[in-house]
Amino acid sequence: MTVLEEIFVGHDSYRPGEGEALCVCCRGEVLLHLEAGETARGVPWQQDTLVPVFSATKPASAACLLQALEDAGRTPDLEIGELWENFPAPHCTVAQLLSHQAGLAAWAHPASLFDLNACRVAIESSAPAWQPPAHGYHPHTLGPMVDILMQKVCGQRVGEFWEQRVRRPLDLDFYIGLPQEELTRVAQLQPPRLHGPMPRSAFYKDYFDPSTPIYGAFHSVTGITGVRDMNTPTFWQSACPARGGIASATGLALFYQSLMGFPLLQSSACSPFSRTVCERLCREEVRGWDLTLLQPSAFTCGAMCEPAELFGRGGVGHSGAGGCHAFVEPLSCFSFAYVHNGMQLGVLPGERVTALIDAFLQSFPLP
Repeated sequence: MTVLEEIFVGHDSYRPGEGEALCVCCRGEVLLHLEAGETARGVPWQQDTLVPVFSATKPASAACLLQALEDAGRTPDLEIGELWENFPAPHCTVAQLLSHQAGLAAWAHPASLFDLNACRVAIESSAPAWQPPAHGYHPHTLGPMVDILMQKVCGQRVGEFWEQRVRRPLDLDFYIGLPQEELTRVAQLQPPRLHGPMPRSAFYKDYFDPSTPIYGAFHSVTGITGVRDMNTPTFWQSACPARGGIASATGLALFYQSLMGFPLLQSSACSPFSRTVCERLCREEVRGWDLTLLQPSAFTCGAMCEPAELFGRGGVGHSGAGGCHAFVEPLSCFSFAYVHNGMQLGVLPGERVTALIDAFLQSFPLP
């Protein structure tokens, strides 16, 4: 038994209806899959159990936009104003938008996740809070902006492109817009457990203060107010590029294998992503003080790569609300994905995920 398996199976603090899964892949193959606990009270977690992965959706959505640009003979260095006439930062490039440099983490007025036109109006009426090379994480507003850009580049929204070009050909258990026939496979999210008072850092102080830009960054896109709303088919089928992904641990880990160009054993289809798309998703675009998270961060064209302890040995990927997490190490070709339905407090993964990543590094050394 590997150190990773020991850490995973040694976890015994599940509440009723709470569970988790973990997957490690390399060169298109699943090397390890673990699952434990329940998807709902009395229902055991299965290898193909799906669960919302929130912002872990962002790299997949970015890959779609990057591929659509390449198909159209464009690059991510294209200024957005050339595609979107009324975009409030016309000289911001697609690469800068995907790496959170656009300064539009908060909008002038809120708009619903489920109304893309209302989001467009909110975007166009907002002024950038900063200019590149400054950056600050766009937790929710990035999704509608990517969706609108996708429409302008190829006439499709991200969810449609993902389904037709990526998910279906690869038979991938990772959906951006869940079909009706898959609804019964989704684990029910459990509200966070409160262990004492809320964190008191400067970030959380601003997060709960409606007068701050950080509050605006997490509340400009409305329509989902809590776990109850997240446990609905309406949310699962929303196909929001920033936080609407529904995946199994295996599906999430295999996405990164496909991104790296490896054929997946479950499918005869080749990777839908070009080498250039992989390079841009793995190449750091910006690093420094994050004006939203109020800590250092670094981003590629759609993925995170800092704090380093969350992404292995030079890896890139993304965390998701509540504690899910996934990444790939381009040098080793290992990909790691962790999903669960017991929501955790905090924006970045906590002690559980950090311990699992440490164990992963011990269990799967560099070749």
